[in-house]
Amino acid sequence: MRTHIRRRHSISARWSVRIAFLAVILFVLSGLGHRFERIETPEFLWLLAIVGTMAILALLLAMKGFTSLWRRGDIGFSKAFWGAIVALLVLVPFATTLYQILALPTIYDVSTDIVDPPSLFAASGRTERMNPLVSDRASRQLQTAAYPQVTGRRYDGSPDRILTAVKTVIANNGWTIVQQKGEPGEDEEILVQVVARTWLLGFTSDVAIRLSDESETTYVDMRSVSRYGIHDLGENADRIAAFMTALDAEVQGAQPEEETTRSPAEDPT
Repeated sequence: MRTHIRRRHSISARWSVRIAFLAVILFVLSGLGHRFERIETPEFLWLLAIVGTMAILALLLAMKGFTSLWRRGDIGFSKAFWGAIVALLVLVPFATTLYQILALPTIYDVSTDIVDPPSLFAASGRTERMNPLVSDRASRQLQTAAYPQVTGRRYDGSPDRILTAVKTVIANNGWTIVQQKGEPGEDEEILVQVVARTWLLGFTSDVAIRLSDESETTYVDMRSVSRYGIHDLGENADRIAAFMTALDAEVQGAQPEEETTRSPAEDPT
């Protein structure tokens, strides 16, 4: 008499794919909520921690499912496979973030002037939960070693012309000007404070841009401070470097050909 052995469905594989897709849904919904300012950053970070935990659990369940398939011949290979694939996809940004945390300095305040950084003079919606605006020497030393490309610019031209170029680049980046302190022709120093957000997940930084009138030239400094998190993952340095590059192009495009843009290293003074 032939005995029929009924193969079991792997519970681990079934739950693996369920939890993995649930992690995707939570990731997308929380990301959209944060991007459109329906979820505050601290709560969003907790949601990301939950998403990462769910993805790791889904991956472990998929591995357990593969083990049961191999040892007992259970049914559920496709569920374990897709559970593992989806979980790994969810974990990719977490792995990238971990690499950045280990490779980059733990700072959240970056400035082109490490001695006298531009002041963030307007409140701009800051709360006590956000990072303090403290320029400490240790962070500046870490910045200097990690981001030598973060430097100010000296431009031939009056502050009013350079200010126009600065505002054009700000508008092109989709940033919001909070307040301006000082006027060209009246003050030797002009400060423009801006709120900048990352394009994908909407992490917010406060940015200050300072224009110093040097008679025949105008010097531009910039500071970018993340509102939350002790590690900016290099975002502030990248923001400043990209802004200065765009400002170079904007000023050069607006100035006569004989006028040039000079970095501090190129300035003879």
